Amino acid sequence: MKKYILIALITTLVSCKKETETNFDQPKHDETSVAVSGEELFSGKGTCTACHLPDQKVIGPSITEIAKIYKEKNASIVSFLKEEAEPIVDPSQYEVMKANFAITKQMSDEELKALEEYMLSFAK
Repeated sequence: MKKYILIALITTLVSCKKETETNFDQPKHDETSVAVSGEELFSGKGTCTACHLPDQKVIGPSITEIAKIYKEKNASIVSFLKEEAEPIVDPSQYEVMKANFAITKQMSDEELKALEEYMLSFAK
């Protein structure tokens, strides 16, 4: 009986260890994790909060305004952040925004997509 308990315990530990190693440091790919990582990028690495707030114009337009216009025009925020598309929300602020392209151009396509999805979640 003790052998069976020991074998069950070892099997359980080994199977847990494999799952931990397999999933270590890999993000989950569901809508919640995308929104969270997009929000984290917006607030952290992207330094977007220095100029953009959810419902208020600071230096640049609010996230809500950006999301509304990009959604209405079916435009790509990712393309803009890669400098592959012209500014459509507030072209007068484009020169100020150019400084941040050094940051956004270093982001992966996945990060930029997460950032775009987070911003578009503010569209009403």
